[in-house]
Amino acid sequence: MMSKSGGWFAVVTVLGALLLPFWAEYAGEPFVLDVIIRLMILAIAASSLNLILGYSGMVSLGHAVFIGIGAYAVGIPAYYDLNSGWLQLAAALGASGFFALLTGLICLRTRGAYFIMITLAFAQMMYFIFVSIEEYGGDDGLVIYSRSEMGPGVDLDDNNQLYFLVLFCLIAVMILIHRLTRSDFGQVIRSIKINEVRMQALGFDTFRYRLVCYVISGMICGLAGWLLGDFTGFISPEMMDWTRSGELIAMVLLGGAATVVGPLLGAGIFIGVETLLPDMTIYWHLYLGILLIIVAKFGRGGLLGWWTRWQSRSRP
Repeated sequence: MMSKSGGWFAVVTVLGALLLPFWAEYAGEPFVLDVIIRLMILAIAASSLNLILGYSGMVSLGHAVFIGIGAYAVGIPAYYDLNSGWLQLAAALGASGFFALLTGLICLRTRGAYFIMITLAFAQMMYFIFVSIEEYGGDDGLVIYSRSEMGPGVDLDDNNQLYFLVLFCLIAVMILIHRLTRSDFGQVIRSIKINEVRMQALGFDTFRYRLVCYVISGMICGLAGWLLGDFTGFISPEMMDWTRSGELIAMVLLGGAATVVGPLLGAGIFIGVETLLPDMTIYWHLYLGILLIIVAKFGRGGLLGWWTRWQSRSRP
């Protein structure tokens, strides 16, 4: 149950998010809006990974493949002048869900390091497939000249409207994960992470539960890819590279796995370090690595877990 202070913090955060575009326009700081849009998109992708990593115990090193699939679901139709946002969104969700189902039927029959390596293998396969397709730019990528058309009154070429769309998607995803992980389905998934053999003994088809969770996670990440394709106006196979999956894992662990807010916090820290530190040093990756080591060593539950423990100790 959320504390009173936590409730106020959530209200203030949402209110600040709603007012941010107006402040950015008034202050003449459009770059800030771009940074926050990217932060929120990555938070959606990290939240999708958190669903299988934090709540289900499945460490995937190929999760960024769904970002790439979602982004190409924007770029390929746009290449043929099919700019309907609803068509592209359906393609992103459908293709991501199908790929997750297809690969999950194989990946989820493995455990531990084998699961990590096979998810990496599938992601790299997709990476090299798109690199080899010269029609869509190959390794050079594909430029999207027009953002998705969502219907009358909606113009995603306006960054303010795109911002509110991304914000809506982020809030919807966080609410979905909150309700999903606290439902009967979520309780089963949590229990499978703790002791899968016991859940099987109780009669639960653990493979089916894990597969459904994996497909949902892939579709949410495909949504992030759809938003990222529209935001950047450029897509490339690099979006699927295993290093991008590593960045998503870092976001989840930094903020706090198995929490709804943790991936958002982790994405904020990652984007903050990536945006601010390069102005001071070219070795900003070193400081990010040091932060990850500190969190892994001393911050069980990520920075959110550290904050929760600090609050509990400071109470009388």
